[in-house]
Amino acid sequence: MKKAIVFVLILMSFSMVLFAQGAAEAEGNPKIVFVAADMKNESQAFSSRMFEKYGPDYGFDVTILDAEGNAEKEAAAVSNAIAMKAKAVFVNPNDINAIIPSLMQAKQAGLVVGMYSSDLPAASADIRSFFVGVNDTMAGQTAAQAFIDHFPAGAKIVEIGGQAGHDAQIKRHDGFNEVIAGTNIVNMDYKACQQWATDQALAIAEDMITKYGTEIDGIFCHWDNGVTGIINAVQAANLDKDLYIIGVDGNRAGFQQVRDGWQSVTIMQNFENMTKQSLQLAKDVLEGKSVQKVNFIPLDAVDLGNIDSFTAPEW
Repeated sequence: MKKAIVFVLILMSFSMVLFAQGAAEAEGNPKIVFVAADMKNESQAFSSRMFEKYGPDYGFDVTILDAEGNAEKEAAAVSNAIAMKAKAVFVNPNDINAIIPSLMQAKQAGLVVGMYSSDLPAASADIRSFFVGVNDTMAGQTAAQAFIDHFPAGAKIVEIGGQAGHDAQIKRHDGFNEVIAGTNIVNMDYKACQQWATDQALAIAEDMITKYGTEIDGIFCHWDNGVTGIINAVQAANLDKDLYIIGVDGNRAGFQQVRDGWQSVTIMQNFENMTKQSLQLAKDVLEGKSVQKVNFIPLDAVDLGNIDSFTAPEW
């Protein structure tokens, strides 16, 4: 009888240990949600893979939701994150103003709000817990300086923007034009796309080439996959391969286009490091630590002269 009682007590103790371990594991693996702006965008698909890859290293259970390039779907995805009782949500908004109400709800629900790659307007910055990304204003400034350095006697260029209303599109445009203002680099025309879509960049490039033809000395495009469309338009119009073209991202397409001689410069951002920093900051906030609100990941200007010193991108 005594042996039976002892055995039962041992089983009960063992069960309690297992229960405690399970509870600790559950507490140590909070759910987080990364809302990809559009999984058709290679940078967002790559970033999603990085969250899935590195999330467990920081003790997180990761869910990916696709906003499909739509501001309303993105807001709904944030609401889903709240309903899922996620501890943190990371968002790269398709529209930095339209996303504000849903992020306010997330904050009120107690979620850590991480802005990924694109930030909110300054007036709404208190909604987010932190921002991690590149300095998109600096990306535009770097592109502008490259044109100034390459064309000391001056040049006529055109600019093709990313998704209208996107934080990166706004800042890359503003940074670029702030630097060329008052110089002999003339921006003859500018138009943003409805989405970060290669075919839209191609269509805008075709219109600009029809309008300006050989007057164009260079083109600034807000993203490398947009440059892909521009190159197709340039080739179809039989324009000179020496046309000076700059894109932002430093992705696989950008690297190959630089190697092929069609793209002059790609301004590289590192989404792998961006993801790791975002995860670390979320972990710190959940542990009650103070964090820096604005966190910039360094940019690199990659051209044919230095391209071999960089690791070829996966996305």
